[in-house]
Amino acid sequence: MSLTVFITRHGQTEWNIEKRMQGRLNSPLTDKGKQDALKLGQRLAQTKFTKVFSSPSGRALETAQIITNGEAIVKDERLMEIMLGEWQGKTEEEIWENDPLLFAQYWQHPNEYDNPYGESFQTVIDRLRAFLAELTLTSGNVLVVTHGVALRAIYSICRMLPVHQFWNGAPDIEGTSLIILTYESQRFQIVKEACTAHCQ
Repeated sequence: MSLTVFITRHGQTEWNIEKRMQGRLNSPLTDKGKQDALKLGQRLAQTKFTKVFSSPSGRALETAQIITNGEAIVKDERLMEIMLGEWQGKTEEEIWENDPLLFAQYWQHPNEYDNPYGESFQTVIDRLRAFLAELTLTSGNVLVVTHGVALRAIYSICRMLPVHQFWNGAPDIEGTSLIILTYESQRFQIVKEACTAHCQ
């Protein structure tokens, strides 16, 4: 049996607009975030999902609920956003002022990034790899709702990129961007990248 995975990022949140790092904390979806999720649901209305998975974070769960209009959702902690410790809830400007070296490593040298209160990029990649490996036991169409860094980890896995190229493996991933993977010949292939056609 074939497997096709439809993956999306949660809709836009209030903290996205304020450029606050969310990590494991949560902020509400904006009206645009809710509308974009609704539009993605309409785009996928003719697709029958055998399973729906979501990060347990509120913004991801709400996005999944809007897209699927009440289908049963399996919460999986491996789909959560990167743990950012004390950075969570702070603006990028505040983090840069207080922790410029680590912040520069986060964006420019991800292989050197080592937040003592959070996760490394390799840790995120490892848990997403475990999730994808388990997903290969499923067939049909599967929907996954997750987060920006988690999605880039999935790109890194599919493209077999080293950690230092973590930010280079994917285009910009906006809220409710649609990524489609197929599983063939023992590996995942990206067949659609960060598509926001439904938001136009």
